[in-house]
Amino acid sequence: MIGKRIQSARKASGLSLRKLGEEVGVSHAAIKKYEDGLVIPTSLILLKLAKVLGVRTEYFFRPESISLNHIEYRKRNSLPKKFLTAIEHEVIDQIERRLELENLFPIPPVNTFKKIPLTLNQIKNLSEIEFIAQKIRSLWSLGSDPIPDLVDVLETNGVRVFMIDANIHPKFDGLAASINNMPIVVVGSNWSGDRQRFTLAHELGHLMLANSLSDDIDEELACNYFAGAFLLPKEPLLKKLGNHRVRLELKELALLKEEFGLSMVGILYRAQNLEIISPALKKSIHKNFIFRGWHISEPGTQYPKEKAHIFEQLVFRALGEDHIGEAKAAELMKVSLSSFKSLRNLGISNASFSK
Repeated sequence: MIGKRIQSARKASGLSLRKLGEEVGVSHAAIKKYEDGLVIPTSLILLKLAKVLGVRTEYFFRPESISLNHIEYRKRNSLPKKFLTAIEHEVIDQIERRLELENLFPIPPVNTFKKIPLTLNQIKNLSEIEFIAQKIRSLWSLGSDPIPDLVDVLETNGVRVFMIDANIHPKFDGLAASINNMPIVVVGSNWSGDRQRFTLAHELGHLMLANSLSDDIDEELACNYFAGAFLLPKEPLLKKLGNHRVRLELKELALLKEEFGLSMVGILYRAQNLEIISPALKKSIHKNFIFRGWHISEPGTQYPKEKAHIFEQLVFRALGEDHIGEAKAAELMKVSLSSFKSLRNLGISNASFSK
C-alpha cells in the first residue's frame, strides 16, 4: 500500500524516479524498491518523501487508491502523457480526501446527481439544446438570472467540482470523469472566472446530453452551445441586445460579460446562434479580437474566479460535530496543524465558540 502511495504522489508531482531520489537523498533504485513494495522506507525517509512530494505522512497509509472512470479531457490529444498522469493523480488525491470526509457523516452531506429526463428522444439540431438548457435552469430554480456562484449550483445538484493548478500545462482545458457513478468536473484554479465557468457549463453539457445527440451532431459543439445557453439564456440576451443588430459596441459585450460571467467571444457566439447578429458580423468582430490578442486576454473588467469552498466547509462542519479532531482536519486539508489552528481561529489567539 505504501509503495503505491509513493508512486501516486511522485507521478502527481511530475517527478522521475531519479529526481525524487536526488531530492530525498537516496538512489533511484531505492525509490523503485519502495514503490514496488520490496523495501519499506524508514520513518525518516517517509518524512523526507512527504516533504518533497507535498503530502502529509498520513497520505502513505490511506486505503487502496481509487481510479477514475470515463475520463474526458478537452484538448486531450495535445497534452503530453506526463502531464495527463500528473493531473489524474492530483485529482485522485483530492477525490480521496473528499470521499473520506463525506463518509464521516451519518447522512450524506452532498446530493446525488440526477440526469434531467429529456422529452426529446434524440437531439437532431443544435437549436433544440436551447430548450434543454432552459429546462435544467427551471428544474434547478435558477430562472433566467445570472448565476453568481456556478460551483455552488453544480455541487448542490450532485456534480463535485475540483480545482487544480493548471499552470502545469497551458493546454489543459478541463476534465470530466466519474467515480462510483459520481460525476466530477475539474478546472484550473488560476484561470479567469469566465473560462472556469464556460468549462464547468460545457462539462455539465456532456453529462446532460450524453447519448442524446444524433450521429451528425458534434458533441463538443453541442456542449459549447449548451454552455452558452445555460450561462446566458435567450430571454435576457434578447432584452439586452434586441432582436436584430447590424453593429455591436465593445462596451455592450463587456457589460454582459460582467453580469453573466460569459466571455465576450462567448456572447458573440450566443448572439449569432440566436440570429441577433449575422455570421459575417460575428466573424468580423472575432477576427478583430484575434488581431488585438483579445482572444487570449479580453479587455475590460475581468470576471471573478469561481471558488470551490464546499470541501473546507465540510471539514469545519465535521470538526464542529466532533466527527474529527484538529489533526485529522489538518490532514484532510493538507496543511500543518499549526496552520490549521490559525485558519480555524481566523488568526485570533485563543478564539473559541464552544459552550
